[in-house]
Amino acid sequence: MSSQRALSLIFLLAIATAGYAQTSKPAFTDEDLKKYAITMDSIKDMQESLNENITTMVQKNTVMPVTRYNELFKIINDSTKLVAASAKVEEIAFVKEVAKKRADESARITATFQSMAKEYVGLKAFNAIKKSLATDTALKEKYDALTKELDAEG
Repeated sequence: MSSQRALSLIFLLAIATAGYAQTSKPAFTDEDLKKYAITMDSIKDMQESLNENITTMVQKNTVMPVTRYNELFKIINDSTKLVAASAKVEEIAFVKEVAKKRADESARITATFQSMAKEYVGLKAFNAIKKSLATDTALKEKYDALTKELDAEG
């Protein structure tokens, strides 16, 4: 599973467990929708920044070429395969260092996401918007427009 998918899954699980079932038609304001869009945009930016930092870290390392990193990354938790791949101690340490950085930063992003959903948007509004975006095409268009606006603003 790619780290991007894993991170997305963590976010979805975090929201699913933080939310609660809603029995009536959810109500939220345009301001709530804007806060939701800002939250999602902020998290997307944080994920992109993490990916860029990891890519730079791997590309600029002096321990091994990128292709070797990619090879070892896939088998880092299998000592038999690492031995078969003749992985050096320094290579294993570097791959684990990158994995730790990714995990630490992913945890920070998840905490930020949960905090923004809870404290900035509000869980009730956040969950209502998320649910409504899946079925309400007019709302989805409005959200997409807000997202484009935020991207344009940088």
